[in-house]
Amino acid sequence: MSAQTQTGGGVPGREAPGAGGPDADAPDAAGVPGAGVPDSPAARLQALFEGHRLTPTQRRIAHSMVRRASDVPFLSSVELAELAGVSQPSVTRFAVALGFDGYPALRKHLREVAPAEQAAGSASYNEYQQAVEAEIENLKHLAELLADPRPVQRAGRLLAASRPLPVLGLRAAASQAYGFAYFAAKVHPDVRLLNEGGTMIHDRIDAAVRAGASALLCFALPRHPREVLDTLAYAREAGLSVVTVADSAFAPVAKVSDLLLPAAVGTGLAFDTACAPMLLGRVLLEAMCDDLPDAQARLEEFDARAAARGLFVE
Repeated sequence: MSAQTQTGGGVPGREAPGAGGPDADAPDAAGVPGAGVPDSPAARLQALFEGHRLTPTQRRIAHSMVRRASDVPFLSSVELAELAGVSQPSVTRFAVALGFDGYPALRKHLREVAPAEQAAGSASYNEYQQAVEAEIENLKHLAELLADPRPVQRAGRLLAASRPLPVLGLRAAASQAYGFAYFAAKVHPDVRLLNEGGTMIHDRIDAAVRAGASALLCFALPRHPREVLDTLAYAREAGLSVVTVADSAFAPVAKVSDLLLPAAVGTGLAFDTACAPMLLGRVLLEAMCDDLPDAQARLEEFDARAAARGLFVE
């Protein structure tokens, strides 16, 4: 399970605020999704936002633009406002915050530096096909982010070294945390799933720290529960390094994460779809295995026990 077997982990890292890192509202050069692929429309958008202090509303607009990077040069300010769920004046203020006279100037700039290629025949897709196509685009974006393996490899080292390893995911992200913890337990000696909130979650973090934990992995998907932010802040105060898989580099959890790895969710159906976060979780598992010398032996031991028990139908 060497790093060469991976697609790569070029997902942006984000330094912790207050620990010598940049402002939580603006990713540094290492925190620009797609930084390793400068020809990507999404990467150019992220580079455009770099260095600007954005309000929560403006981060929401930026997030929506990155998710629809190929379409943005063709959207009006009203259409972008509807996409982001904000007011049209907010879009205008966002453009001004980026240094443009207004949204028309921003859109003109985007058309000049990042012309979009609209998918042929996409207008004929029904709503279910459109949801699938949107997830395909999310996976393509993730593939672009995985061009630089260093952030994911760094995350893998942090997770492999933490004994025990707490894995947090509440509400919409609970299934992502469960899936990661299920597979991680086959190679990591002590994985502790935190997928139910409540007053005892801080107690469980305290217990993990007392047992020697040094890092926590969090899956954070919209809508972001306030309890997740409070729990991550508590974990960092307790001395844990927080690695977070989130739907965007601009997600609210960014300010309470030491290393943020974004993977977009699909929003075309009544409920969000999370193919990219799930795949990124599997990539993290691969990276963690690379730093667990006995991972392969543990897998072989499990397979032998499963065969002896007749656990699976072949």
